[in-house]
Amino acid sequence: MPDIHSLLVLPHLRVQNANAISSPMTWGFPAMSALVGLMHALERKLPVSLDIEFERVGVICHHFDAQVTQGGFTRAFHLTRNPIDKSGDTAAIVEEGRVHLELTLVFAVRGEVCHGSEEARDAAAKAVADIVAGMRIAGGSVMPSLSGQASRQRPALIPLDESDEERDAQFKRLRRRWLPGFALVLRDDLLAQRLSEMQQDRPDATALDAWLDLSRLNHECERIATTDEGGNPHDEIHWEIRRPPGWIVPIPIGYGALSDTFEPGTVANSRDTSTPFRFVESLYSVGQWISPHRLERPQDLLWYVDNDLDAGLYRLQNDYRTTNTIA
Repeated sequence: MPDIHSLLVLPHLRVQNANAISSPMTWGFPAMSALVGLMHALERKLPVSLDIEFERVGVICHHFDAQVTQGGFTRAFHLTRNPIDKSGDTAAIVEEGRVHLELTLVFAVRGEVCHGSEEARDAAAKAVADIVAGMRIAGGSVMPSLSGQASRQRPALIPLDESDEERDAQFKRLRRRWLPGFALVLRDDLLAQRLSEMQQDRPDATALDAWLDLSRLNHECERIATTDEGGNPHDEIHWEIRRPPGWIVPIPIGYGALSDTFEPGTVANSRDTSTPFRFVESLYSVGQWISPHRLERPQDLLWYVDNDLDAGLYRLQNDYRTTNTIA
């Protein structure tokens, strides 16, 4: 991927009723593929006068309000009652998960306007924000800013300095603006590490076993040899919760091919008869929510498309790596 030259920041977007069902096996925050799709749709909607090319996208979540029942371990989505059908019967209810969000979106961009005057960059950022205000984000509606918050929610187009020292200073100032909040990054390395650990005890363990292990709360027991008041030896059992290395979540990261690519129009009931067709299934990995102040560089935050057509992989990638264990 090319170097990152400029960042377009759309701060504190209020999104209502976004899709909370991110894949057939996960729910919660919308899939990153929805935000990458937003980036591509936004680029197509830009007027010719706005010479901006979008390359990557990152997200910081400031507020998350899932529309679910509260209380107890079992939760259910708040569903809408559909109108009756043409025969007067009650229409079937299709379960749809919804969530209200407050997001900051960060795009890696390039173009002539990125090197223009500050006034030109501010005008371009505002024009992009106006377009996004009329779009859907993960199926949700973009709502107007709350009263009194518009001053700190101004979009910005920021060219990054060529000097590494000045670029680091720029990014540090941006990170402070994104607090409080949490940024979603990819942790393929944790999945590979956990798989290696499990295979030491269970050689037949698979990546799915490691993914499920990282996706749940694990209670483990430890047997401790001790003695009672009379000096007689006996064993005590202590149960503890194994703490994961940070706020780890299961996430979908794209799609894997299940079939060869079919010629356009050869598959019945496909949406587009002019585009090649391929059956796919969801790909999964683990992500981590981290505080923005832990990001060292823009590449840590940003996601991009990293397809391998020969292997049948249509997936997203993120270049975050850390040498420290985040508590």
